[in-house]
Amino acid sequence: MAKTNANIDAMEEELKVDKHSLLGKWRSKAYDQKADKGWLQKFWNDYFLVEKGIYQQLLANPDEEVRGTVKELAAKYDIPVETMTGFLDGINDSLKEPNPIETMDEDTEVSLAFDKEKLYKNMVDAKADWLYELPEWNAIFTEDRQKELYLEQKKSGTIIKPKKIGRNDPCPCGSGKKYKYCCGR
Repeated sequence: MAKTNANIDAMEEELKVDKHSLLGKWRSKAYDQKADKGWLQKFWNDYFLVEKGIYQQLLANPDEEVRGTVKELAAKYDIPVETMTGFLDGINDSLKEPNPIETMDEDTEVSLAFDKEKLYKNMVDAKADWLYELPEWNAIFTEDRQKELYLEQKKSGTIIKPKKIGRNDPCPCGSGKKYKYCCGR
């Protein structure tokens, strides 16, 4: 229970940005706990379609750096500035150089130069199979490399408990004594 509360607290802290900034407006709308559930589901479904389209274009030329102001990129992808802000929020952890998303406005120059492996792993971490299964990835990574990256990301969140030391096992400190007579006291 405490772990869940800690996760909620961390998420709420992350969402705390100036409500008048582009990012603040996006997050207020996208994560509104008081919004109608049906409206919110439609909002996210629409966003995911737009997001998928942008990623398809970016992955078609993965080494080309797409740059421009937030407003220019929104016009390039034919989406509202608010939606572009959401996209920038989502991709920011996968960029070679993060953008100043907390303080950006429509005229802030941003870059979409992404780290391919980091982007793939972040898509896996987000459980966004509609993104990490895009066919454009096949021109970037072999099928085997995609599997490796997938497994690396999945394993990174797995906690492996060490083998429990038995009372009569040799003490791990190297004293040569049994655990129960040494560090297990």
